[in-house]
Amino acid sequence: MKLQKNDTLLMIGDSITDFGRARPVGEGLHAGVGTGYPMFVRAFLETSYPELNIHVINMGTSGDNVRDLRARWQTDVFDQAPDWVSVMIGVNDVWRQFDQPGIAKSHVYLPEYAETLDALVKETLPRVKGMVLMTPYYMEPNAEDTMRARMDEYGAAVRDIAGKYGTLFVDTQARFNALLRHMHSTNIAWDRVHPNPTGHMLLARALLDALDFDFTKSWQ
Repeated sequence: MKLQKNDTLLMIGDSITDFGRARPVGEGLHAGVGTGYPMFVRAFLETSYPELNIHVINMGTSGDNVRDLRARWQTDVFDQAPDWVSVMIGVNDVWRQFDQPGIAKSHVYLPEYAETLDALVKETLPRVKGMVLMTPYYMEPNAEDTMRARMDEYGAAVRDIAGKYGTLFVDTQARFNALLRHMHSTNIAWDRVHPNPTGHMLLARALLDALDFDFTKSWQ
């Protein structure tokens, strides 16, 4: 497993990451890290690798796009001094183009999205042991749907940035595509974005897979 003893893993993103985390810092007992995939990540780490004493922090903020991450990166990432940073952002960057088509100031188009995320990764890598870049997703199996197609473009940008800097990469859209072959999206997320525990478990396992988590490991 890539995480080492006493490492801090910080996850940052939008509402999918947030899911009720504590303020100002999403850490601590019970629902300090919220009730989404960061909670499952912490539970897996504490039950399979308790000897590593991994500290999990959730800095997701509902409604955020990559501009918002840029604005709070110093306080919410650098000031927390994490060893590892996981980033999943982009849903709102795309979504606002469709549910607020007349409010251009809420839109973050692909060139700005890619440039901003690239800059954040470049600035962060010298300060941490590693990063995990996770794509945004839309739980629509029809790849020709306009919002799904747009989301795939943003996901491709994340893949390119991960390849450019050699970070770990998680294709969350591919993970959901596999699940959607067996169940309808309404069984996972009413709006095709905010997942139920099944969807959050999928995201947690995808992130842990990227970190070489051993799901067969037991601790005694």
